[in-house]
Amino acid sequence: MQFNSLSEFLMMGGHGPYVWSAFLSGVVLLVANTWWAKARFNKTKRELQALWRRQSMQE
Repeated sequence: MQFNSLSEFLMMGGHGPYVWSAFLSGVVLLVANTWWAKARFNKTKRELQALWRRQSMQE
């Protein structure tokens, strides 16, 4: 599909609002999922480091 102008591309033959809202919600979900996974990883890493420190002090 070829568009003659940027506004035609953004409107996508009348389907633009649906297409761009779906695209935006997908991007938001991907960013949120990435942030959540990184935060969970960091929390687990801190918890394991604390556990290892406690265990090494007991030995």
